[in-house]
Amino acid sequence: GKKALADAGIPYSAVEQACVGYVFGDSTCGQRAIYHGLGLTGIPIINVNNNCATGSTALFMARQLVEGSLADCVLALGFERMAKGSLGSGFSDRTNPIDKHMEIMINKYGLASAPVAPQMFASAGKEHMEKYGTNPEYFAKIAWKNHSHSTNNPYSQFQKEYTLDEVLNSRKIFDFLTVLQCCPTSNGAAAAVLASEEFVKRHELQPKAVEILAQEMATDYPSTFKENSCIKMVGYDMTKKAAEKCFAKAGLKPTDVDVIELHDCFSVNEFITYEALGLCPEGKACDLIDRGDNTYGGKWVINPSGGLISKGHPLGATGLAQCAELCWQLRGLAGRRQVPGAKVALQHNLGLGGAVVVTLYGMGFPGAASNGRIAAVPLSAAVDGFKSHLVFKEIEKKLQEVFYQQILHGVAASITVSSLSLNLHSQLCLTDKKADCTITMADTDLLALMTGKMNPQT
Repeated sequence: GKKALADAGIPYSAVEQACVGYVFGDSTCGQRAIYHGLGLTGIPIINVNNNCATGSTALFMARQLVEGSLADCVLALGFERMAKGSLGSGFSDRTNPIDKHMEIMINKYGLASAPVAPQMFASAGKEHMEKYGTNPEYFAKIAWKNHSHSTNNPYSQFQKEYTLDEVLNSRKIFDFLTVLQCCPTSNGAAAAVLASEEFVKRHELQPKAVEILAQEMATDYPSTFKENSCIKMVGYDMTKKAAEKCFAKAGLKPTDVDVIELHDCFSVNEFITYEALGLCPEGKACDLIDRGDNTYGGKWVINPSGGLISKGHPLGATGLAQCAELCWQLRGLAGRRQVPGAKVALQHNLGLGGAVVVTLYGMGFPGAASNGRIAAVPLSAAVDGFKSHLVFKEIEKKLQEVFYQQILHGVAASITVSSLSLNLHSQLCLTDKKADCTITMADTDLLALMTGKMNPQT
């Protein structure tokens, strides 16, 4: 909460309402967390519990308060401290809220003496295998990809890279689902400050303001229960409907999206969500994976954070952690995991029982957000072993647009820049005059500097 307020550059006294999400905790935990962490200002604090979609539900409520002109500035906060082991029901003396969902799985595949959540998603994967001939190795490829992405995320619970064989051969949790294809037990917190356009302008926050272009929340449809489908039982239809409405509201298509954070509580769920979000036709997620369209160099970078599988899944915080990651991506602040040129971001957060929130983001004031940063590039994009090649291509593009004029006329009036020359595998010159100063750097150091990994003072 303090970090979100500091990022916005506003005091807690500017917050008019707060929506706080958590799953495992007594009533009014939201108040207790805020009172002694941020302050006691008497504002309305609303506690939210919507299973794994809790964080994005808090975000959804905060957005509605601002959009409905009921508040100018709202804090959305999510946190979780989880018990060890797999998720279980907290009560034995009342109806389980997902009993009807479980009935579908039991009727189709039975119930084993294993944790219920992995059984439900494994059953969805099994149905996809039966329907489309899917090889379960493709589920493992998703976990492999996400564990690889997590090595660049300092916020990730796990930052170790694994081989595909290690993913496939790790400890079995249920059927083909191995431990490296399942999200871990996690503790964590995340927060976002939502504000009206007038508030943003009044506080001169345009350069960092990310806009919610569209957001849709959906719950289960009759098809969840009537078609005896485990894929639909775990939220396929509500995800599909929410995504369709979200894209229609924003006037965008899946192909307009650059970066995606989606709910990979298990590798199977990321796999079927590709199809539910419209990233590919039904039954064609394997082709998307084969093309590399879910990672750097492909059509989308999906879960650059490492996803829930690596980053962790503290239930109340997850949706807001996804939001934070996508805001960093759009603002060019994601460091080594930065998606080059990210302009449109998509978030998907799902909870069984059920609820799903799909959100599209973009910079609210694109012109104001221009900061001259060079977007990070994956090291595999190196040309002839020269890692900085794409950095120079980006510099070249910026020079052609506006940077050249800024250097000559505005940015540093007291410095005359006569030449910029780098004698590596690429050369870029502003004029034909002799350089006043020549700086020599290692290729890897230059890339680290330009992509934000190395402090310029170093």
